[in-house]
Amino acid sequence: MAKKSKRVVVLVMALALLMLVTACGKSGETGKAPAGSTDSKTKTVALNGAGASFPYPLYSKWIAEYRKVAPNVTIDYQSIGSGGGIKGITEQTVDFAGSDAPMKDDQLAKAPGQIFHIPTVMGAVVITYNLEGVKTGLKLTPEVISGIYLGNIKKWNDPAITSINPEVKLPDQEITVVHRSDGSGTTNIFTDYLSNVSKEWKEKVGKGTSVEWPVGIGAKGNEGVAGTVKQTPGGIGYVELAYAVQNQLPYAFLKNQAGKFVEPTLDTTTAAAAGSAANMPEDMRVSIVNAPGENSYPIAGYTYLLVYKDQKDKDKGTELVKFLWWAIHDGEKYAKDLLYAPLPDNVVKLAEARIKQINYQGESLYK
Repeated sequence: MAKKSKRVVVLVMALALLMLVTACGKSGETGKAPAGSTDSKTKTVALNGAGASFPYPLYSKWIAEYRKVAPNVTIDYQSIGSGGGIKGITEQTVDFAGSDAPMKDDQLAKAPGQIFHIPTVMGAVVITYNLEGVKTGLKLTPEVISGIYLGNIKKWNDPAITSINPEVKLPDQEITVVHRSDGSGTTNIFTDYLSNVSKEWKEKVGKGTSVEWPVGIGAKGNEGVAGTVKQTPGGIGYVELAYAVQNQLPYAFLKNQAGKFVEPTLDTTTAAAAGSAANMPEDMRVSIVNAPGENSYPIAGYTYLLVYKDQKDKDKGTELVKFLWWAIHDGEKYAKDLLYAPLPDNVVKLAEARIKQINYQGESLYK
């Protein structure tokens, strides 16, 4: 009897242990795992990217946060400029690239496969100036901005400027134009805007990451342009919104397509994207300068992540798709704090459709 009792006790203890293990297993199933999460059996994957410098602070934040979600995925992004990113993705030396300027048709034709443009956030280009006693809020029209950069408007007290700023005392001072000396996505957005609002600019100069400037002095990077304007009384230049805000630079309110003078903010930049979304082509390469809408800021543009539609490595492709999906959803919440404009909902939907088309040997990698 004693032996029988002992066997019963052992059996009861074994059943209790089994119930405890089962309960613990179920407790881990209460929530759906976040995109990109993994278990110990999942392979470690390294993704390498490079390109545009404008979104680098945000991408760095994304990479750090995504590491918490998908510890098996290592992502590296090098800030080398949009041109370097386009070169890298074309030559397939990176898994993805960043660019503020959409790739041109001839560039896409050189790539060994179809490249998708996935918009991530938007940026605004602001006009900053150095005028004693004149703070943020000087009003400028498309005609004035193009006139200054074409060299047709030479002084700050030109009637074209004073007539729209009657409350501001503008000096009888020469305008010193400052522009980028290096190729950049910021220049691409700015010259795209000038080409859109000025027939003369479009015919004489055109748009691009670098152009032959009619007038002015060159400076490297946003820091160089801002520094030169700061040191030059009467100077005027263009820099990204995030840089202007962080460095407390004065900037102009610009007249948009609806005839309203609009301050460059995250909200007015997002409004520019929303106003253009209805006309966005399937390939997502779109200009949002001089966009329709009363609240749209006129010099704005997307920054993109460039990826191949057909992935050669299934594991890398799978993790890249998960990261892209996380970026345009969870990642957007980090944009405003870092002075980037989040994607409007309708553009997110368009980006979702593109990400779902990324595949390996014809099978979608979106799960």
